[in-house]
Amino acid sequence: MAAGLAVDAATPWLAPFAPLAQRVAARTASGAGVAEALAGEPPPIALAAGPLRFVPGDSAGAEAYEAFIFRTAGVPTRDNLHDLFNGLVWLRFPRAKRRLNELQAAQIARAGIGATRGPLRDALTLFDENGALLDAPPALWEALRARDWHRLFVTQRALWREARLQLFGHALLEKLAAPRKAATAHVLLAPGASPPLGRDDAAIAAALDPAWLAAKPFVPLPVLGVPGWWAANEAAGFYDDPWVFRRPRAEGGNSF
Repeated sequence: MAAGLAVDAATPWLAPFAPLAQRVAARTASGAGVAEALAGEPPPIALAAGPLRFVPGDSAGAEAYEAFIFRTAGVPTRDNLHDLFNGLVWLRFPRAKRRLNELQAAQIARAGIGATRGPLRDALTLFDENGALLDAPPALWEALRARDWHRLFVTQRALWREARLQLFGHALLEKLAAPRKAATAHVLLAPGASPPLGRDDAAIAAALDPAWLAAKPFVPLPVLGVPGWWAANEAAGFYDDPWVFRRPRAEGGNSF
């Protein structure tokens, strides 16, 4: 049994995954391992090697994880929350996950596995583990890009009724299983995408251009600052924490 894998599908960040998460979590509660629980869902897509499958966590052996998935269409899955959330993202956004895997596998085939991943693999991994997508009015985009947290979350708070934040990174979803104020997503900066990326799997996959991703078009967003996502952010002074809501670095420095 995959013990201790309770998933609270009622949280705002899990809303897009809720029915799926509830079914998978119910299978683990009944004694199924995570790979078996995920395999209870119909395969949503075929990879180059065949229909998507979830296989035991040690299946890849010494082979690179992404290369193994590309070669076999099997996703190695351990009995933990990290891999459970990875599986949920595969089931909910299969085209985007397939695109990430294709790009990772191509880079591994070209350059092998070294001490560093390189800019493209770094960006692919960052989005896969910690990425998010935002569909929001231009004023919110402008405030986010400026890291003007007061404007983003306080003076323009009402505009969040018109916004939609979709979490994609499975490591980020795992962190939010025990929410902490500092939990931060890397939002893919695609405000002009048409249709908006939002929850559209095909649109996300089509937007994942290697040259664009290698430039790391991301901006950090402390997700528990989103109105309606955490009751604590209604308190006065919540956004005055400089360790979480950080100002941009000096001109010419790295954004992160």
